[in-house]
Amino acid sequence: MIVLLGSSGYVGSEFARYFETNGIDFQGVSRTQVDYTNRDTLIRYLRDLKPDFLINAAGYTGKPNVDACEFFKADCLAGNAVLPGIIREACEATATTWGHVSSGCIYSGSRKDGSGFRETDPPNFCFRSGDCSFYSGSKALGEEVLAGASNCYIWRLRIPFDHRDSPRNYLSKLMRYNQLLDATNSISHLGEFANAAYQCWEKRVEPGIYHITNPGSVTTRQVVELIKRIRHLDKTFRYFEDEDHFMRAAAKTPRSNCVLDSSKILATGIKLTPVADAIESSLRAWLPDTEF
Repeated sequence: MIVLLGSSGYVGSEFARYFETNGIDFQGVSRTQVDYTNRDTLIRYLRDLKPDFLINAAGYTGKPNVDACEFFKADCLAGNAVLPGIIREACEATATTWGHVSSGCIYSGSRKDGSGFRETDPPNFCFRSGDCSFYSGSKALGEEVLAGASNCYIWRLRIPFDHRDSPRNYLSKLMRYNQLLDATNSISHLGEFANAAYQCWEKRVEPGIYHITNPGSVTTRQVVELIKRIRHLDKTFRYFEDEDHFMRAAAKTPRSNCVLDSSKILATGIKLTPVADAIESSLRAWLPDTEF
């Protein structure tokens, strides 16, 4: 039995879909069912249920984007920095192995040699490094809370996408935004992320931090060209002059644009599709959302 916290969210829903599709026994838990923000309540729940594994996909991302975190800082800290510590204490008290969905947005740019950041590189887009979004700062704090945690996986997700049209889908955002910032990023196919995260536990790979991003990186313009070629979208894409123009015209907080190295997760034998191929497959299998 797997316990899934945050099962109704964008990432949590993908875990639930994956488990249902593959016949994996799980229990999605909402705060109305079990107040997992309360340490003692969560400990009692885990002692009664005795799950084999717990996944924390709960957190605070802000809607419609991370700018909202600048206005709801208490909620952001509670969901991204305090909650992981509560779950850690409950899981360690009940000897429950668990995994936490974190974020690669705690980085900016790439390493000095141009390669992607590795799991051993300290965050450079967080409260301790200077200018960052409140969201990124809170996610980095959440990882600090988990430093030294036993039997814990930390999975870093970056800019999720798949073939389902959604306000949270990176490809949907690019198709609908009026103006885009051209930047280079590592990104994560949501279905492959859920599969890889689960396989960490299924294969009993060593607990720790893993970058679960599709190998390689892409620029915004490269993704747009794939959209135009495959989806035949009748739209003229416009771009900001640079990041300063973007910040003046469209954003309330700095954005993380970064490249991550995914070789550690690949070295476990867990497979991830090269990023350009994963984007192309998603666009060819596109399912429009008529309500979005």
